Parts: sequence; C-alpha cells; structure tokens
Amino acid sequence: MTRVVVDLSTIDLDNCDREPIHVPGHIQPHGALIAFDFHGRLTHASRNAAGVIASLPALGAGLPSEAPPSEAPLWLAISAALKDAETGQERAPLTMELVSEDRVFDVVLHAYDGRLIVELEQRASRGENLAEFALLAHRSMGQLRSRRDIATMLAEAVETVHKLTGFDRVMAYRFHQDDSGEVVTEVRLPALEPFLGRRFPASDIPVQARALYVRNPLRLIADVHDEQVPIAALDAADRALDLSYSVLRSVSPIHIEYLKNIQVGASMSLSIVVNGRLWGLIACHHGTAHRVPYAVRMTCDVLSHVLSSSVQSAVERLDSKRRLAAVEVRKSLTELLLASDDFAAAFPDMTDALGRVMSFDATLCSYGGVLSCDALPKENAAQLLHWLDAEEQDLIALHESAKLPESLRAALQPFCGFMALCIDRVNRGWIVLLRREQIETIVWSGIPAKLERIGPLGARLTPHGSLAEWRQTVEGTSVAWDDAERAIAHDLMESLGRAGAARAARMEMARAQLLAVLGHDLRDPLQTISMMGQMLELGSPDRQAGYGKRIATSIGRMQRLIGEVFEMSRMRAGLGLGLNCVPGDMAALVRGLVDDARLAHPEISILTDLPEALHAEFDADRMSQVVNNLISNARNHGVVGESIWVRLAGEDTLVVLRVANMAPPIEETSIETLFDPFKPRSIGNVRNPGGLGLGLYIASEVAKGHGGRLEYSHDGTRVTFTVSVPKQR
Repeated sequence: MTRVVVDLSTIDLDNCDREPIHVPGHIQPHGALIAFDFHGRLTHASRNAAGVIASLPALGAGLPSEAPPSEAPLWLAISAALKDAETGQERAPLTMELVSEDRVFDVVLHAYDGRLIVELEQRASRGENLAEFALLAHRSMGQLRSRRDIATMLAEAVETVHKLTGFDRVMAYRFHQDDSGEVVTEVRLPALEPFLGRRFPASDIPVQARALYVRNPLRLIADVHDEQVPIAALDAADRALDLSYSVLRSVSPIHIEYLKNIQVGASMSLSIVVNGRLWGLIACHHGTAHRVPYAVRMTCDVLSHVLSSSVQSAVERLDSKRRLAAVEVRKSLTELLLASDDFAAAFPDMTDALGRVMSFDATLCSYGGVLSCDALPKENAAQLLHWLDAEEQDLIALHESAKLPESLRAALQPFCGFMALCIDRVNRGWIVLLRREQIETIVWSGIPAKLERIGPLGARLTPHGSLAEWRQTVEGTSVAWDDAERAIAHDLMESLGRAGAARAARMEMARAQLLAVLGHDLRDPLQTISMMGQMLELGSPDRQAGYGKRIATSIGRMQRLIGEVFEMSRMRAGLGLGLNCVPGDMAALVRGLVDDARLAHPEISILTDLPEALHAEFDADRMSQVVNNLISNARNHGVVGESIWVRLAGEDTLVVLRVANMAPPIEETSIETLFDPFKPRSIGNVRNPGGLGLGLYIASEVAKGHGGRLEYSHDGTRVTFTVSVPKQR
C-alpha cells in the first residue's frame, strides 16, 4: 500500500514552519530505501527499491531465504543488525559496500524509532581515489584541533570543504541571539555574487528544521530538479517512517523552491553544534546538479564534528576566562557591600572591573535611598527605578525600547537596553547596566518578513528574490544580552543578595547596641537635670549659679548625642546634608575652632600650620563639624600627653586639611569599616565614654557632600586624617 505522508503541493509560506520534515514520506532518487520492524518484516520500501535489490521481499514478508550471491552480504548484514536491535544493543550506523553486476552501492544501516532503516546509494564509479581527500581532511582536522581562534577555524573548515566537495560556493555563517544568521567567511567562484556579511532571517530555518540540523549534521540535495521518490508502507494507519537520521531524506518543497529561486542546482550543509544548540552552519551551493560521494560526505561529517568540538572548546575557554574574571568581580562587589557604608556611592569605582566581564555603556546604582548614575539625570534614573520596583522579576534584561512604557522610553534616551539586578528589595537596592541604542543597517538576504507574491497554491517565494539584497535600518534596540551575561548577572545578584542580608543583620545588631548606649548615655544628663531641678525647688540661692551651669552642660551633652543620631539617620535615609556652600575663609574658620578647642581642653597641645587666608566655597557649620570631630578623635585616641597637629593648605584646586596625632596604626581589619556609622569597637570606648562612634562617619559624609573625601593614613608614628574638598563648588 502506497502512502504519501505529505502532499508536497500543499506546502506554502504559511505552513512551512509546521511541516513535519522528519517524516517526508519521500527520498531523493539517487538511492533506494527499505525498512524492517524488529521482527524482520519489511514495513517500508521506496518505489525504486525493487529495481535496486533483485531479491527484495514483498511488504509484510520476512528476509528472503534465497538471494543472488552478490546480494547475500546485504541480507547477512541486515540479519545481524536486526538481532542487535532486538536485544536492545545500540550501535552506530553500519556502512558497507554492495557490488551488484556493474553497479556499486554504499549501504547504510541504522536502527531508529522501532525500525531498521537500510539505504542504498549508487556510486558514480568505482574508480574514485579517496586517498587524497582523506589526507586533506586529516590535515585539516589536526589544524582545527590546534586553533584557538574561531574565525580561523571557520575559514580553514570552509576551505577544506570546498576542496573536498568541489561546490561553487562554500560559506560559514553563525547565528545571533535572535537566531538570524550572518555569513562570516566564504569561498566562491569569482563570477558569483559575494554573500560575505549578509544576514539571513531566523525564519529561513524554522524551529523543526533547527532541531533536525542538530540531530543529523549533514544534508545533501544532489539535484533540485529531481523528482522525489515516494515510500510505500505496509500499513497506511501505522506511524510515519521517521527519516531524521537518513542520508536520502527528501527536502521540504519550500526549500527546493528557495534554492531554485537563487539559481542553486545542488546544496549541502554541515551543522556546527555547540552545547546541543545549532551555533552555525557550513552551507555549500552549486549551480548545477552535484553528487558528492558518500565517502567524501562522511569525511565532511567527521570534519563537522571536529569543527563543532573545536568551536565549543573555544567558546567554553572564553566563557571560562570570563567566569573566572566574574568571580573576582563578584567577590570585590560583595566585599564592597559588606564593608562600605555607602554602596551606591562607591559602586562607580567597580565599573571598570565589571566592564571586563559584561559589556555596557553606563551604570546606575541605588541602595538605601542613595542613587548614583553616570549618564542619566537623577529624575530619569528615579523614573526607571520606580518602574523596576513595580516589576516582580529580580533580574530583567531588555534590548528593545518598544517593550517599555513610552514615557520611560523617552527618559532612558540614548539608551535602549538594560540589565537590572535587584540586590535588596527592602533597601531598594538595584544595579542597572545600560546599553546605548545601536542604529545599524543590516543587509538581509531576502526580506525577513517574507512578504512574497501569492500564487495558485497560496503564498509563494518570489523568483530570484529569496536572496535579493534588502537593507533595513534597525532602531530602538541595543546589543542583546547573551546567555553568559545573564548567568554572570544572576550569580552576581544572588551573591550580593546574600551579602546584603548579612549586612542588614549586622547593622541591625549594631543599631540596637547604639540605641542601648544612647539610652544609657542620656540617662545620666537627664538624672543630673532632674536633681538640679529638685535642688532649685528647695531654694538655695547661693548655689543656683552652679546648678544652672551643670544643667546647661547636661543639656549640651544630650543635644550632641541626639544631634549625631539625627545626622546619621538623615544621611542613612538618603535625605542628604542640606549643604549651604558660600564663599568664605577656611583658614579663619579652622583657626577659630582650634582656639576654642584649646580653651576647652587646656591640657592638650594643638600645633597648627595655617595660611593667613584660604578662600573657598563651603558650608561653615558642616565644616566646623568636620574640624571638631577630627580634633576630638585625635584627642580621644592619641597617645596621652602628645601634641595634635592641624595643617591647612591649598593644593591646586583643592583645600586640604590634615589632623594628626601620635598613635599606633589602626588594625587592617578595622580600616574597611572606619567610616561606618555602626562600628561595635567604637561604642563604649573607654577613651571616649560619652561618644557613639559617629564622628568619623559624619566627617566623611560632609566631605563627600562637598565633593571631596576623608582618608586615613599612618606614617609609622602618627595617624593622619586628611580632608580634601574642591575650592569651588
């Protein structure tokens, strides 16, 4: 019973992506095909099989008991293969040579989907000398294995396939993230139009075709004008014969029409498979019918496996190098989050290292109410963060602005793509990597949308239009994020998420400790005020003046403690310092503050090196906090009886203040958190029993607010804190 699985005349552009190309029901006519179930019954035979095998049994019959001597080896091989299949042994396809009268056949046997499929392909002649081809292929495979550059691998493979097969054009193209393919190297006859750099739409290779390319890496179309040979089946109701691994499988009629339109008479393709995915293809075209001997094709098949392995090794090598670099970046960013009091402000220092493992054009970082952005206005960055906060996903990768709300699209210009990592929902922690719009002109081979003419059988391909050059200007997109970048971002997000949780737990503990100390320290002045109030009620005129002084002192201490906590809370909430920078004389300010400190603490020697005047723009109240906090720090932590040095100078565009005192160096483990508001070692310090350890934190924040910084150093004998701020704001 003859069964045609697919009516070739019904295939058009609307349904070719659903065409069951692995069960075409036909083979190409340069060979014959038969299939047996594992009980040895003949279930399928191509219409031309009887003309090739004289002893072919009828459909439903078993293996013949008698056969011409020339065909006996074939039946012995089939019998052995059936025994292996029946016992469940998996074997690679078996190949053999069959000589029948003056004809020579290459025979391929393979078991798949409950069938033993036998294909016989007649050779053009017996005089083919394959030794030269084998030597060429062997040399090429050795070179491929030694290459580390993918472009060189592809060029050498294309050159070798061209020499082995004699096709007019051999080209390699690789697939992009959107599954479109680009020709990256080619060898062709001089008269042919070059395709180098051309882009092929993803729709040129439907999903089911890609899957088939992965399963069966080599496909030959010997003559696009051949009439395909139908396969007869024992039972029309039985499942279709799966030809996924067959060498004679017929080709989709749409693809045949495609080849005819571009004046290709024969073609061959070799798949480049990397990590189970179709990474690229070596495609061969010929202007006329072109039969490539089976042995040569198998040599090319082995070459494609070697090429796939070499490309995969190169890809994995690059990915491994990238992953190792990503581990270091992840470690550094994690340490930064754990150690820095202002992660968002410190993040820009890490962008160069991050840029070595992920490609981006700008960054945005938000954490704890603080926002840093090197390319967008803050209101635009805030708009993006608001949109991200409303999203449920913690990792968002986009490269098309059309997927964003129109208002956000405009706010992000000139950026069209971003990778956003949520590292802390509670503290509104986001890292966003931005990519610019990539306006490019793509030279397509054929209109990607396939808007072709309508014929008697529906939508058809336009003659000579399948590879017609068509230019498209692509706007509103950036370079797409690849799988490796997504994996790196995911690992970074998880690592920073864990670090953020640990940091939050640590800070909560320190915050609780700070509040406990604050409560304790407020209790003493409150008790003093209470006692003085009671004494005043009792009426002791001769001592009232002393009571008032003690009350004022206690209130001042309370104000200082509460003020420090208020300042810290304000800065931690991202509300800023509210600086009011105006022109002034920094030298006069520092001189007056030093004189006040000398009066308040006559037992301390404070040496100064100050210019007569040093004019700059600054907030006098805030800079007074810095000077007082640094002098207080030197007094409380320096060697008792040793002097404090205060130096002020103008250095180029900066005002530089240095406060130094004799003291041993600060432990390395403590330097990382030196300007952190929650330093357990600072709370309850016997050298500063009335302080909360917030002085250096506030001084550092004031310096940052002025566009400068506060730094620590030790020269072997003295600790020095250096404040550097610009003269002009």
